[in-house]
Amino acid sequence: MPPDIDTEFDPEDVKKSSRDPEAMRASLERWLATQLPADAKPTVGEVSSPSATGMSSETLLFDARWSEGGKTVEQAFVARVEPDANDCPVFPAYDLDAQYKVMRHVRENSGVPVPVVRWLETDASHLGAPFFVMERAEGRVPPDVLPYPFGSWVTEASAEERRQLQDESVGVLVDLHTIDARGSELDFLDFDLPGATPLERHFENQRRFYQWVRGDRRHPIIEQSFAWLETNWPSVEGEAVISWGDSRIGNMMYDGFTPSAVLDWEMAARGPRELDVAWMIFLHCFFQEIAISAGQEGLPDFLQPADVAATYQTRTGIELAHLDWYQVYAGLRHAIIMARIHQRSVHFGQAEWPEDIDSVIYHRPTLEKMIDGSWWK
Repeated sequence: MPPDIDTEFDPEDVKKSSRDPEAMRASLERWLATQLPADAKPTVGEVSSPSATGMSSETLLFDARWSEGGKTVEQAFVARVEPDANDCPVFPAYDLDAQYKVMRHVRENSGVPVPVVRWLETDASHLGAPFFVMERAEGRVPPDVLPYPFGSWVTEASAEERRQLQDESVGVLVDLHTIDARGSELDFLDFDLPGATPLERHFENQRRFYQWVRGDRRHPIIEQSFAWLETNWPSVEGEAVISWGDSRIGNMMYDGFTPSAVLDWEMAARGPRELDVAWMIFLHCFFQEIAISAGQEGLPDFLQPADVAATYQTRTGIELAHLDWYQVYAGLRHAIIMARIHQRSVHFGQAEWPEDIDSVIYHRPTLEKMIDGSWWK
């Protein structure tokens, strides 16, 4: 079993923010009054954060009530707030404006169930950081803590229901990738970095992300993965689409087994469609391998590469290329995030750096097998 994975883990123990919920509630109430008519007199209820998912942008859940046209309006909202720099954020930068724009664009130009985004606030004086507010969607989410293969509504579903969940989740990627991504209005999704193609620039962004994360440490498995990916670079790169970036079922809400909301767009970019397909495959593989290492059966027949690729290709008529390479790339990208998440735990006094530094990357054995070729046999 990987170190520090505790099957009795309480998600409330994960330290995510040093901000005070009551202070945030009062600030949101004052701010909301500036967005509504002068006589609206809004009130904001208790502010909370979801515990079973999410380790990046700060997510605030709150209910608001106000007067409008002589009637009382009640609405459940979600605020996505740029994390405090003192809280050791996962990413070096959080472009809330880009998240706001891509969510609105996807909702307006596809059938992807993106929540209604109501307001973007770039003035950090209100909550101490920029934020945007969207209407709260309804549905259930495959949990990250404990990961859904350990036992959840996903494992309790029938094989037919899980297949529906899988196929309709892949369908979200299909719908997203049908949006024409060539327009200048989406130029904000490009990385302003060296590289002749979107994939090359995406790769350079990950290299710089790693340099920022590692500091004076070095993670051999990450550096080995970078080297393998460069040596085995894809011979062709497909057209650039809107890549969701964090395309996994844990970032979707479901009504039954149908996606009802697609969340967490902070990793969105222009890039090949294989980025999203491989990420969806690999993130299930990551959770499945943790379950197996803990003696659980998990979901061995769920989100398998051949099945996912076949569904995507049948629905689009487009053959995915170099999907193995993109799965290694997904593993590399997730390894950098895992290293940073452990650094957060160290920052909050909840962990220390082990002598074997790569042991904090729980999927190291998977990456090792992928880059030596034994994973694919």
